[in-house]
Amino acid sequence: MRVAARLLPLAAALAFAVPGHAQTDEGCRNWSRYNNGDNDRRSFCEVRESRMPANGSLTVDAGTNGGVSVRAYEGREVVVRSRVQTYARTDEDARELARAVRVNASGSTITASGPSTSGMRGRSWAVSYEIMVPARTSLTLDTHNGPIRVEGVAGTMRLRATNGPLNLVDVSGDVNGRTTNGPVNVTLAGRAWRGGGLDVQTTNGPVSVRIPRGYGAHLRASTVHGPIRVPSSMRRRGDDDDNRRPWSRPAPVDMELNGGGPPIRAVTTNGPVTITEI
Repeated sequence: MRVAARLLPLAAALAFAVPGHAQTDEGCRNWSRYNNGDNDRRSFCEVRESRMPANGSLTVDAGTNGGVSVRAYEGREVVVRSRVQTYARTDEDARELARAVRVNASGSTITASGPSTSGMRGRSWAVSYEIMVPARTSLTLDTHNGPIRVEGVAGTMRLRATNGPLNLVDVSGDVNGRTTNGPVNVTLAGRAWRGGGLDVQTTNGPVSVRIPRGYGAHLRASTVHGPIRVPSSMRRRGDDDDNRRPWSRPAPVDMELNGGGPPIRAVTTNGPVTITEI
């Protein structure tokens, strides 16, 4: 558990099957300075860069302690950076462990493989991904003890984080996101949702949705244990105008915004829900 906890702050980075140019970056330098403070264990970090053809969909499994960040850009390829991070008893052992880690891709799938560290106290490895894709790309992303972030992408998305935050910025399409233990943060853009809708949920953590003024949608928000806060401009007649106070009971929020539109659903079990106009 101690090793896993140390690997959790992996900043999202990228990976792909074809061996790319290995280098270091600021994230690696900061991570190595922090982890090499332990005299009993040493860390190693490198970034591998590569490109792959875009075919309209991408699946990434970050494994344990890895994160995934995907951002849209105007290019026609998938640009991938993979940050390989290892932890071992000595500097050389940490480097050797990194050399044994492979980032694999087949078609539109990205995963990493490496030596088993089960029962090998003090040794561990993880790979995080930072990926640029054409704007119209469908995504399937999975992490365990790591974050997921998607920005500017339109498509069908299945996003699953176990013990990690979920951050979505200016996404559209048919988006379904889940995390077990972690916050959910959504920033919408434009005048209305484009596509089938958004459905995000966490079990233990807060949910925040930032909505442009005048945005058209069918907003649904709920929590079991925690307050719901909405701006005064979205309150129903007779509700308290102080938007610092919870949404008037009974919860949940279920309302048409500015003429309605596709559903925007934001749910948590244990934590607050905050809706903000921007």
